Amino acid sequence: MHSEDERPRASSKRSIASDLAGKQQEISVTEFFEKNKHILGFDSRAKALLIGIKEAVDNSLDACEEAGVLPDIMVSVQRSDEDEEFHIIIEDNGPGIVHGMMPNVFGRLLFGSRFHAQCQSRGQQGIGISATVMYGNITTGKPARLMSKIEEEDTAWLMDITVDTKRNRPNVTNDQPFIWPDKEHGTRIEYYIRGRYVKGKQSIFEYLKNTAIVNPHAEIGYTDPDGRSYTFARATTKMPPKPKEVKPHIQGLEIGDMMRLARDTKQKTVKSFLKNDFSRISERVANEILERSEIGERTKPSSLGREEARRLIAAVAKVKIMAPPTDCLSPIGEDLIKKGLKHVLEGQRPEYYAPPVTRAPRVANGNPFVVEAGIVYGGELPRDGQVSILRFANRVPLLYQQGACAITKAVESIDWRNYGLEQRGGRGIPYGPAIITVHIASTKVPFTSEGKEAVANLEEIQKEVGLALRLCARSLKSHLNKKERKKKTRAKFDVVQQILPEIASKSAAMLRRPVPSLDATITKIMNVVWIEPSSVMENGGLREVCYNIYNYTTSPKSFMLHSTLPRSCLNETVLDSRLVEVKEDGKTTWEIKDLAPSARTELRFQLDGELSDVFEETDIFVSGLNPAMIMGADPLPGDWGIKGMEISESDSYPEEEEDDEEQEEVLNDDY
Repeated sequence: MHSEDERPRASSKRSIASDLAGKQQEISVTEFFEKNKHILGFDSRAKALLIGIKEAVDNSLDACEEAGVLPDIMVSVQRSDEDEEFHIIIEDNGPGIVHGMMPNVFGRLLFGSRFHAQCQSRGQQGIGISATVMYGNITTGKPARLMSKIEEEDTAWLMDITVDTKRNRPNVTNDQPFIWPDKEHGTRIEYYIRGRYVKGKQSIFEYLKNTAIVNPHAEIGYTDPDGRSYTFARATTKMPPKPKEVKPHIQGLEIGDMMRLARDTKQKTVKSFLKNDFSRISERVANEILERSEIGERTKPSSLGREEARRLIAAVAKVKIMAPPTDCLSPIGEDLIKKGLKHVLEGQRPEYYAPPVTRAPRVANGNPFVVEAGIVYGGELPRDGQVSILRFANRVPLLYQQGACAITKAVESIDWRNYGLEQRGGRGIPYGPAIITVHIASTKVPFTSEGKEAVANLEEIQKEVGLALRLCARSLKSHLNKKERKKKTRAKFDVVQQILPEIASKSAAMLRRPVPSLDATITKIMNVVWIEPSSVMENGGLREVCYNIYNYTTSPKSFMLHSTLPRSCLNETVLDSRLVEVKEDGKTTWEIKDLAPSARTELRFQLDGELSDVFEETDIFVSGLNPAMIMGADPLPGDWGIKGMEISESDSYPEEEEDDEEQEEVLNDDY
C-alpha cells in the first residue's frame, strides 16, 4: 500500500504525462520549414535573394530540356519602395504549366514529379520554388504572381498565390485567363522578397555566369537592381542528351534500403527481385549473388530479414557487376565543358585549358554518378590568391558551404606542388592563376542539406573527383613543363642568333672575306625539331590553324604529326597531301617526310563550326622522333594505336586504366 504522501505525487506524475500527451500533434511540413528556413538555404538576407532565383532558374532549365526547347531565360531584380525588399521576375520559354497544376507546383511543398524518378534532374524534392513563394509571403506579406501558357491553348492563365503553412495548401486569388502577346509557350513568376543585394563570388551575377558555363545551350538575360543588363549568350545549339529513367543499381545499398525494396517489390522470388528490380543484374550475376549469400532463389522477398539482407549486400560486394548505364545521366561532355568555359571566360584570356575529363560512371548509395573536371590556367586570371573552385551538381552552381563539400575536400587532398601550383604544406586549396571546375551528375546527388549547397563527403565521390582532377593536373603539368623548356630553348636560340652573326660579321671584316652562312652551325647547336602552332579565329566561326615546322638538326627528318580535331568542324582543307588518316573520333595523322636540315615546312588547315574554338592547337603530338629533340609538341600517347609504327616507352604516357587500383598506381607515379 502507498502512504498518503505518495498518492498525490503519483497523481501529479500521471497529470504531467497526460498534459504532455495532449500537446502532441502533427506538424505540417510547410510549417516545419517555415520555422526552419535555414534548412532550405534561407538563413541570411543575401542568400535568400539568390536561392529564390536559383530555384526558379533550375525549374526553367529542367522544363525546357524535358520539352526539347533551347532555353531562353530572363531574370530581373528590381528594388521595391520598402527597405530591403526586391521585386523578382523570372520568365522562360518552356512548355508552360497546365492551369490546374499551377497552384500545387508553386504553392505546395513536397509536390513534384521527379522525387521517385531514377534519372538526372536539377530539382527533385518538390520544395524549391514553393519554398521561395512561401518565404516571399512570410517576409513581405505579398502573394506571388504566376503566368503560364501552354502551346495547345490560345489563352494564358494568371493567378496570385500564397501558401497556407498550416495545411500545406495554396491559396489562389485573381485567377483569370488573358492573352499573352507573342508568347507561344512559357512561364513567368513574379514575387516580392526581403533580401540584401551583394556583389562578388556569391552574387546573382556570378550564379548566372556559372550557370551559363555548364549550360552552354541556354541563353540567359539578367537585369540588376541598378538597371544594368547582361546577356550570357548561347554557346551551342546542341541540346544535352535527355536522361532516361533506370532501375536502381544494387551496389552501395544499405541494409535498411535492401529490406525496404524487398518488402515493396511485386516480384515473387528473390531471384526475380534481383533481376527485375535492379539494373545490370543478369541471370548469371543473380545466381552468383544468391550462391554467395546462401539464399535460395525461390525465397520470397518479403521474408528477407536483417540477416538475409546483410548477406545479400556482402555477396554483392564480392561479385563483379557492370557499371550503371549512362543514359540516366546527362553529363556535360568534354567538348562542351571547354566550350562553356571559353565562352564565359574569354575576357580573361586564359593561356591554357587542360583537356576536360569525364570519368566512367560509378555508384554511391545505389545511385549512379559521373564526375567531370577541367582546369583553366594563366592569362589574366588572378595570380596572387587561391585558385577559384567552380563546383557544380547536375548542371547547377554550388556557391555556398565550399569548405563542407566533397569537391573541395578532394581538391585539398591533392599535392598540387607536383603539378606546378603553389601550395603551402602540400595540403589545402592551392594558389595561382587557375580555375578548377568539377561537375557531378547523378540521379540523386547526396547534398549536405535541403539547401543543395554542398555535396556530402562520401568516399566514392571524393575518390572519383580526386582521380579526375589528377588527370587534368597531369595535362597542366605537361603544359607548364613544355612552356618552360620552350622558353629556355627560345632564349638559347635568341642568343645563338644574336652572337654568332656578330662574330661572323666581325671575323669576315677582319679577314676581308664574305660573311659565311650560319644555318648549318646554328642547326648543329640547336639540334631540335621546332613546331610552332598558331591560330586565328575568323568571322562566322571559321578558324585558321597553322603549324610551322623547322628542322634544326643535321640530318633529314621523317615523322608523324597527330592531333584530335572536332569531327563536326572538319572540311576539305584538312585533306592535305600529307594526311594519313582521320578516325571517327577525330584523331588525325599527317606524315612529314624527309624534312631537310635547316629547312621549314608548313601545315595549314581550317575548322568550321560552333566547336571550332574548342580545339587547342597546342595539343599536337609527334611520333617517329626521339622526344628529347621535339620542341612545341608532346610524344604520342600510347592509346592512339597507330598501325605500322613503333612507339617507344619514352614516347608514351600511361593512360587511364579500367581498374581503380591500377589507375591509382599510375597516378601515384606523379609523386
